[in-house]
Amino acid sequence: MANCTLCKEDLKPEEGQLIWRGDDCRVILVNDSDLPGFCRVIWNRHVPEMTDLTYGEREHLMTLVFAVEEAIRHVMHPDKVNLAALGNMVPHIHWHIIPRYKDDAFFPGSAWSKRVQETPTSVLLERTRKLSQLPDAIKAEIASLI
Repeated sequence: MANCTLCKEDLKPEEGQLIWRGDDCRVILVNDSDLPGFCRVIWNRHVPEMTDLTYGEREHLMTLVFAVEEAIRHVMHPDKVNLAALGNMVPHIHWHIIPRYKDDAFFPGSAWSKRVQETPTSVLLERTRKLSQLPDAIKAEIASLI
């Protein structure tokens, strides 16, 4: 689809970093200073709904989502991981995998909620430092599963 932001695969640095790309999906590390470790698993073809995929494609997609979640848990040590597939703004299958902490800017609301607190700078810096390990951890987790 010509105007779909997820159909375009060229990322601007401020949007994020491509971590892994397969024939059907890709994994992006989102550039979000409030939520370090926030990733997206994006279906490469423009498909709006999960039920538009075959059972095998659904299984493959969710295997990738769970692999990214596992790597985030291992590297980032969040209090919780949020998984979301909304598509209201961008009707193209993609999953958000978001490490959450009790001291993050939006806790206890969603990552799209209004900011309710400030995370201490030292804490954000430590979490950002861990990000350098995340791409390799995601690639290794995916390689172990597919």
